[in-house]
Amino acid sequence: MLIHLKNICKTYALGKAKTIALKGISVDIDDGDFVCVTGPSGSGKSTMLHVMGCIEDPTSGDVVIRGENTKHMNDTQLSRFRNRHIGFIFQSFNLISALNIRENVEFPLLIRDGKVDRDLVEYTIESVGLSDYVKHRPDELSGGQRQRVAVARALVTNPDVIIADEPTANLDSKTGGRIIELLIKLNQDLKTTFIFSTHNENLAKSARRSIRLLDGEIVD
Repeated sequence: MLIHLKNICKTYALGKAKTIALKGISVDIDDGDFVCVTGPSGSGKSTMLHVMGCIEDPTSGDVVIRGENTKHMNDTQLSRFRNRHIGFIFQSFNLISALNIRENVEFPLLIRDGKVDRDLVEYTIESVGLSDYVKHRPDELSGGQRQRVAVARALVTNPDVIIADEPTANLDSKTGGRIIELLIKLNQDLKTTFIFSTHNENLAKSARRSIRLLDGEIVD
């Protein structure tokens, strides 16, 4: 088992008001899974992915990844753990505008230990079809190309799992479909585990497994 969530609750406090985002979520993710998390806005999709990816701490419950319970880790340990085990793809791409494509993809390796395997970087960029654009900066690329860079950046550290929060939300339907096709191919070829959220029913159908949330609970 790759990821085990047990009785995860998440509550946000806004002044005296409290919002319960997750209500006792329990779910297991296996190596090689291709999982889609669906549900309406406000259902808890992003919160679940952020907790699963150790971006946010749960209010209660356990997040166990590769047999390690993350609640026993401090912030520094969590940062190192994320860099070693988890890759992220954000709907807003989150690329560094001052860096070219190669440099953006190299960046997680520099954060990890300051060492860059150029052959690995080139292979990763090639795997997402951007070998001809390595010297381009993000503002010189289309939305679909920028999302491919984000995919390469997530892949380059060889993470156990890649978590994508609405990876096609800022793309037209055709380009979004191509991004999902790319994720499917990488899942099949590299056996990388992918977990992504979406509102798009057609994209959800591409997953081998679907988890539906409603009001902070798993309903299907």
